[in-house]
Amino acid sequence: MPHVEEPRSEGGPGSAEGRLLKYAAELKAFSRRNFLVGAGAASLLAVDMIFTRYVQAERRTNKILMVGDDVAERYYPYSSWILFPGYKTSWEEAQWILNSLRGSLRQRGQLAAVGYSNEGLDVDQIVIAVIEHVRAHQLTTLFFYGHSFGGMLATQVAARLRELHGVEVAFILLDSSPHSKFDVLDQSWFEGVVVLYEGGFRVPTVMRGGYELGERLLHKDERTWRQVLDQSMEQLSPIAPSSVLIQSESAYIYHFDATRFAGKLGGTKMAFIGNPRDGTVNYQSARASWAQTFPENVVSTDLRTDDALPAHASPQWNPFVYRPIVEELQNQFLPLPSGGSKVTAN
Repeated sequence: MPHVEEPRSEGGPGSAEGRLLKYAAELKAFSRRNFLVGAGAASLLAVDMIFTRYVQAERRTNKILMVGDDVAERYYPYSSWILFPGYKTSWEEAQWILNSLRGSLRQRGQLAAVGYSNEGLDVDQIVIAVIEHVRAHQLTTLFFYGHSFGGMLATQVAARLRELHGVEVAFILLDSSPHSKFDVLDQSWFEGVVVLYEGGFRVPTVMRGGYELGERLLHKDERTWRQVLDQSMEQLSPIAPSSVLIQSESAYIYHFDATRFAGKLGGTKMAFIGNPRDGTVNYQSARASWAQTFPENVVSTDLRTDDALPAHASPQWNPFVYRPIVEELQNQFLPLPSGGSKVTAN
């Protein structure tokens, strides 16, 4: 008698229905995992987009960025240092510079920096931002720190404040500041950026970031690998200065003429510091030109940042090189009333 296989029960593990149910269960679990992963990624992207939009919206105007210091606020309620950041310097790096020099700068005033608008460099709007800050905080004594090209801008703003508002800046520190475009050593890219900007072309962020990374690798001897990474990531982040701002800064440097402000600074004292190994700005020509254009204002050009790396305008990376220089300049040219000494925290 032939063998007859008994039918399998419906829905059993070997049936088509069983295999289908098993597949559906696996698909459900797989879909749930992917849904959670996708939802998480979408949430992060949404947060990033919101943050980027917030940053971009906030930085459409010039803003005075204050760095609080209890000692400075207590001893110098009506005096302030104002930092004019250099080329491609973000708001965050400007505050980093102030924090790096805090122990020295707070010996004469509070700490603030100009945050440039991502809509482009506008001197008139910067003058307005500074004078509104001065009036809002009832400041009577101002010290300007010109970081790299910021020294050019600090000089022009000081002249405008005196001419338009009767406010005289007590001191301008020029940190490796070029006196003109002729002091900039690498002008090939510099001139190209200006030509494109004035022709109405805006350099894409990715193109700019790639160039700047290549530039840092080319001058690797001036930076550690950590500095190269940090600076490159910052330039590609939402907090980085916009391409429009950087191009407008380039155009400002290209057309800057310091002689227009000669004789317009009143009693403002100026000091130039720098490094003979500077690969960005010609130390010798910039130093001589500032002294020649402002003979009645420049009181010091001999202090050097020899041990700094990078060699160009880098107080944020080399605070122990810069602090003694700042203190020496303050003690020599900005003496405290009645021969007092520097303040210390309690």
